[in-house]
Amino acid sequence: MVALSERNEFSAVIIRTDFTDEAAWREMTAELARSSHYDGDPVESYDVIDAPELDGADTDAILAAISVHEKLWNQLSVVFIADSTTMRADHHALLAVTTMTREDFDDDEDYEAMVEFGREFRTVPSGVHSIHANLELANMEFEDFSLSAHEDSEGVFRSFSSTAD
Repeated sequence: MVALSERNEFSAVIIRTDFTDEAAWREMTAELARSSHYDGDPVESYDVIDAPELDGADTDAILAAISVHEKLWNQLSVVFIADSTTMRADHHALLAVTTMTREDFDDDEDYEAMVEFGREFRTVPSGVHSIHANLELANMEFEDFSLSAHEDSEGVFRSFSSTAD
């Protein structure tokens, strides 16, 4: 996992584990750039960490690989994984995974609430910025996003619907 030392500490982290479809990758990153609210170059709103060695790895293995980089690990509350499912799906949904563990909470009840719908869910690329910013600013909780994904027919976070017209 290279390029960790050059990471912008305020940007979302995308761990790319699948390299089988460059066209799908370009489509996904184009959507990330289009949906960025960053004032500068949209590409600066996220950092990609190429990790071909983690192709096919489960979530635990990916989190373990990140956790050895203590500075990065301490900066993150969520990472986004561009895996084979991301590349195959029409919506190119990334896997959003919380880095929070039971040790990060004062009690079991708070931790269980956070992972009520799991410690991971899929999000369309345009959801990455909203998820990352709101978790970093503590405006929302991981479970708010995982509930929304849980309620989606495909299990994907797309956005929070507005009822105002």
